[in-house]
Parts: sequence; C-alpha cells; structure tokens
Amino acid sequence: MTRATPSWSLIRMPKRDHYDSEALEAGYAKTHRVYELVGLSLAAWTLGWLFLRVLDLPEVSAWEWVLALLLGLLAADLVSGVVHWAFDTWGSVDTPVLGRLAIRTFRHHHIDPKAITRHDFVETNGHNAMLSIALTLPGLALANDPEVPALVPLLLFTSALFVATTSQFHKWSHMDEPPKLVALLQRIGLLLSPAAHDVHHRAPHERAYCVTTGWLNGPLDRLRLFRLIERVVTRVTGAVPRRDEPESPER
Repeated sequence: MTRATPSWSLIRMPKRDHYDSEALEAGYAKTHRVYELVGLSLAAWTLGWLFLRVLDLPEVSAWEWVLALLLGLLAADLVSGVVHWAFDTWGSVDTPVLGRLAIRTFRHHHIDPKAITRHDFVETNGHNAMLSIALTLPGLALANDPEVPALVPLLLFTSALFVATTSQFHKWSHMDEPPKLVALLQRIGLLLSPAAHDVHHRAPHERAYCVTTGWLNGPLDRLRLFRLIERVVTRVTGAVPRRDEPESPER
C-alpha cells in the first residue's frame, strides 16, 4: 500500500476516518518516520553509552544483573500499561500533537490488530525508542556519581532497554509464527504471549494493557487501578474515557 504523507497539522479527520483502517494507516507521515529514525538513533547511542558506563562500575555482581533484568522487565511492563491505557482512553486522532504522534497508532491497532505484524523495524520500535531516552539520560548522569549505588544506573539501563523493545514484544504477540526462541520465551512467561494479550482484544477491551511481559496485568486488573484513575480524571476535568470509540468497536 502506498502511504499518504499528511503533515502534523491540526486539520481534523472526518469522524468516519477515525474508525477506518486505511485512513488511519495513511496518517503515517514522512515527518513521523523521521521522528522514529531520530528516536532509534538516539536510543542506540544512549543505551550503548550507558551500557559501557555500567560495565565500568565497580563490584557489580551477577545477582545484581539478574535482579536488574527482572526489575527492568517489571518497570517496562508498567510503563507499557500506563502508556497503552492513556492513549487507549483519552483524546482522539485530532488531539494536538499527540493525536498524530501516538493516538492514531493505537486507534489503528484497535481496528486492525494484525497491522503491527506488517510494520517494519522502524515503524514498530521508533516511538518506544524515543521514550526510552527519558531513562538513559538520568542513568548516564547517575553512573558518574560515586555515591549512587551501582544498581541504580544498572536498573535504569535494563528498564530503558525493555521500554525501547516493548513494541517488538507486542508485535511478536500478534504473529502467527514468531521466531522459535521468542515462542519459547512466550510459553514460559518471560515475554507477552498471544493468549495473554488476547484478553485485551476481547470486549470490553479495558483490561490487560501491559504488553512487555504481561506480568502486571493480573494485579492491575484486580485492583481496578485504571478504572479508579478514570473516575478521578472525569470528576476533576469532566473528560469522558474512550469517548472517541465507536459504539460497537471491531477490535
């Protein structure tokens, strides 16, 4: 399919196009592609730099690496859930800046969940790569402070690494035949499995927002944390959650 290249202007999409897969896919602009390429470049540079700094830290044990990897997966899972919930719940494609930058992608995914499997590496990972820089930059600053425990920059590195790759994990959960190693990691619960993620794509589509490992979906859903936050936001601002969704969404 040849993609149209609309700008990031505030021109409003017709309401029907908010639920049209081709119209939403056509919203993938050249400027967004540039943004993703910049995000991947900056993430690769800062992650690589932070990794080298972590390797130079004195007395980092193997157990600290294992702990940092597990906590990094948990942190990335939480970040993925909060971001996923936020862009699923609030705003629309016409929301200034964020509408075209992020919300469009989530609306498109609701209508055509398999579209993510057709995205290339840049389109899949560019946005999350940019987000990971919010963790690598503090990690680089703290790695230079001798009074900061080594586990702190190490944890920021692992969290940033898994935040940057979360959309790839999400993509694999939608693939009919993921790579064999990925399928194994999904079966043993280290990566988000298709069965676990399918919960989110069943009505009423208000559960299982976490898409890195899915470990936090059960606790967050049982606590009804996102529903509580929605009620608070509505009480304070009057905003209605999922107001942009069609009455009978096909997700």
